[in-house]
This record gives sequence, C-alpha cells and structure tokens, in this order.
Amino acid sequence: MAYEPAMVPPKKSRRTLFIVLGVVLALCCSGGVVGGFVLYRVAQDATGPARATVDTFAGAIVARDYPAAYRLFCADVRDRLGEADFARQQSAQPELTGYEIVGLNVTNNNGRVRGSANVRFTPRDGVAVNQVLPLVKEDGDWRICD
Repeated sequence: MAYEPAMVPPKKSRRTLFIVLGVVLALCCSGGVVGGFVLYRVAQDATGPARATVDTFAGAIVARDYPAAYRLFCADVRDRLGEADFARQQSAQPELTGYEIVGLNVTNNNGRVRGSANVRFTPRDGVAVNQVLPLVKEDGDWRICD
C-alpha cells in the first residue's frame, strides 16, 4: 500500500478578508458622508431664505438704511408702525458697527411656517446687544414680524 499524504486545504488568505472589510468600511463611510451632505442641504433649503431675510434686515439696520429694513416687516408690523416712526426710533439708537446671526430656527406646525433669529448687534461703544427677531412666511417671503 502506497502512502499518500493527507490533503491539507490551502490556507485562506487574510488579505482577502482585509480587502472585503476595507470595501465595506469605505461604503459605510461614503454613505455617511453623502447622508450628512443631503441632511445639510435639506437644512440649508429650509433655513436659507429665512437667513437671507435676517441678513438683509440686520445689514440695513447697521447701515442705517431704515427704508430697506422697514420693507422686510410683515404687514401687521407695517400696519402698526409707520416707516417714519420706525426710522425715528432707530435713529435714536446707538450707532452699530456690525452684527452676527448667532441662531436661526424655522418650524412648520400644521402648515404654519414661522421662525426666529437671534442676532448679536455690535454698537460702536458699549456691549453687544442680542435681539430675537420673530419671522413669518408671508406671501411666500420671509418677513420680520412680532
């Protein structure tokens, strides 16, 4: 009887395992990046127009362009406060040198779209002042309203 060596199965390469794990990890990471980007874009689409309104309003206040700021008020505010009165009130305030939008929130509650922005105004002299600007969507545009 001839002696035949026992067949030893070939060793599985760990290299293949590492390649498979690497591909799975790359797919998971890229999925997370894509998902994060999509979430960021959705948030930007929801808050971008509101932020633009707040940015324009705050910029007009700092530039003392009160007619431009006044145009961004909702109809309720414009009905209660005339443009000349608004300009007179704002002119009596300390001069501002800048602003920063430090927070913005937009909600949709049963189709009623509202929001608020927290803006930090920087006066020429003195301490920065935080102001909350209520926002409403009126005729498709964001307006400053209270």
